[in-house]
Amino acid sequence: MSLAIVRTPADLRAAVRAWKAAGDTVAVVPTMGALHAGHLALVAAARREAGRVIVTLFVNPRQFNNAGDLAAYPRTEEEDAAKLAPLGVDLLYAPGVEAMYPPGFATTISVAGVSEGLCGAHRPGHFDGMATVVAKLLLQTGADVALFGEKDYQQLQVIRRLTRDLDLPVRIVACPTVREADGLAMSSRNLRLDAQQRAAAPALAHVLSATAAEIAAGAALSRLRADAGHALAEAGFGPVEYLELRAEDDFSVVDDASRPARLLAAAWLGDVRLIDNVPVRAIPRP
Repeated sequence: MSLAIVRTPADLRAAVRAWKAAGDTVAVVPTMGALHAGHLALVAAARREAGRVIVTLFVNPRQFNNAGDLAAYPRTEEEDAAKLAPLGVDLLYAPGVEAMYPPGFATTISVAGVSEGLCGAHRPGHFDGMATVVAKLLLQTGADVALFGEKDYQQLQVIRRLTRDLDLPVRIVACPTVREADGLAMSSRNLRLDAQQRAAAPALAHVLSATAAEIAAGAALSRLRADAGHALAEAGFGPVEYLELRAEDDFSVVDDASRPARLLAAAWLGDVRLIDNVPVRAIPRP
């Protein structure tokens, strides 16, 4: 079974116009390729949300603040298309850089507030590049619904703010993080881990889960942060860029589970930067 692939905004819009003229709704799953089971879970959710499904594949140079990271990012379009073909995806949109950023391109979208701190502090320009390309993809696809994973939780908050502020007519659906059997959050970057690093990588999820459980039971993150950092260092991580608790409603910094929150972390394992997050809910007291 072959999968239709288009590479220009004009061809994409022509396909979407025909679908919408027939009364179909459209869901989009934006990706940078190197697809894994987490992406495929988003595709399955998209099938439930709309009559037509578009997957986008574009390694966006504007959201990389490290040229080496961009160069090392896996590019596996043929394998990705083969994974998508049996899943009922209607179209793969895989534009080149010139199609997305033609000569003279001069616009950047910047989302304040939720983009600050965490990955925003450690990856200057990342969220501006991400917000710009996501806005373009949502407009180009004419999507009624767009699906994103919760693993990139700060990214999800930026996208939600972006679509609200710009009145984009698209519903954002968040899907739970998909994990390997040992707890490691699935990520295209995991392909870059060597065998020893891959064995150590699940410690990030385990430390986050243990710390979240203590916070839910009434502890403050400020009292737990040093122990969590030590546990990650013992597992081979370093440096730990951040370990922070943010409220789910407004993404403000909090120190306890007085309201629903997310515990987020980013840490390096060799030359691979891993991120993860877990929800924190206060344990009801009798």
